[in-house]
Amino acid sequence: MTEWRVLDSLAGIDATQWDALIDDGNPFVSHAFLRGMEEHGCLRQDYGWRPHHLAIFDSDCLVAAVPAYLKGNSHGEFVFDFAWANAFERAGGDYYPKLLSAAPYSPVPGPRLLARQPADKPRLVAALVAEAGRLGLSSVHVNFLQEADLPAFDARWLQRFDWQFHWHNRGYPHFEAFLAALTGKKRKNIRQERRQAAECGLQIAMEAGSTLSDGDWSTLHALYESTFELKGNHAALTPAFFRHLGRTLGDRVQVATARMDGRIVAMALFMLGQRTLYGRYWGSAVELPGLHFELCYYRGIEFCIAHQLQTFEPGAQGEHKLARGFLPTRTHSRHYLVNESFDAAVRQALVHEARAREAYRAELLAHSPYQTGCSAP
Repeated sequence: MTEWRVLDSLAGIDATQWDALIDDGNPFVSHAFLRGMEEHGCLRQDYGWRPHHLAIFDSDCLVAAVPAYLKGNSHGEFVFDFAWANAFERAGGDYYPKLLSAAPYSPVPGPRLLARQPADKPRLVAALVAEAGRLGLSSVHVNFLQEADLPAFDARWLQRFDWQFHWHNRGYPHFEAFLAALTGKKRKNIRQERRQAAECGLQIAMEAGSTLSDGDWSTLHALYESTFELKGNHAALTPAFFRHLGRTLGDRVQVATARMDGRIVAMALFMLGQRTLYGRYWGSAVELPGLHFELCYYRGIEFCIAHQLQTFEPGAQGEHKLARGFLPTRTHSRHYLVNESFDAAVRQALVHEARAREAYRAELLAHSPYQTGCSAP
């Protein structure tokens, strides 16, 4: 018998059943990642996050699910709708709470409609709309969708896109082959940055999460936290969550470390999918030329080449990534605004936004770091 359930936690859900719904091994919707955030203080109501997952069971067997949250604000999402919220509330409406399907604090494209059978994906979309109606919410948002999920959304959903800078593996046998695809100026700049990092006096390596001690994980979190605070941002992830990543995801977490006398003084943390390396968090207690680029980008590219991974996604924003071989790649979101007049106004605004973003991509590609004929997709 098919049964719908709303889950305020993943605590009672079998991790094996949940992860069996993820077809590409994306770690950011895995049971370990999402449950770890719930369990270790990253998702709190005073931060604006309340788990509200939708799931379909067949005789207690999980067959489909949407990781979802009731959001009391728009922080930690990276698909910015603050202007929509302000406009709706100026008109007398209550924009929050809203219903969001996303990987919390993680602007990472991936599956949001988790289902063993593709036919269940439109059912999950319909369930999101129905839940918004049941609770009297203003809207539903599904952020950073993978392309395979897009056909499940009909024309009533607003389409929005943006760009991230991704690196694509063209079958390079080694790092020098990648450099050979770049223009001479970009190739020279990267070699100079790598030389600066190599001569900085630190021991630089890529280390698997399973090999790091609890003390190492505490250091990694301290570096992450200090970097966030330095930029005036809130470090929502807790030390316990960092240790949880090491215990539960093991070698699916990789860390580029720079050590001084055995102590980690800079790091870039990565996570692994089946075909993709994801760059997440950076932190450093030292400022040395070339170190940031070496840990965050070049070690990741080397790892992808060595392990034949197709894509390296180093995180949101950052035009400086273009000069280092990362090209603009489209990301997708879908939005259901219950009020039809509000929907019509935002829909028109998105037409203008889309034109501006297409023009931005064209401008970026005019400065592609790749030689003609060598550009990644």
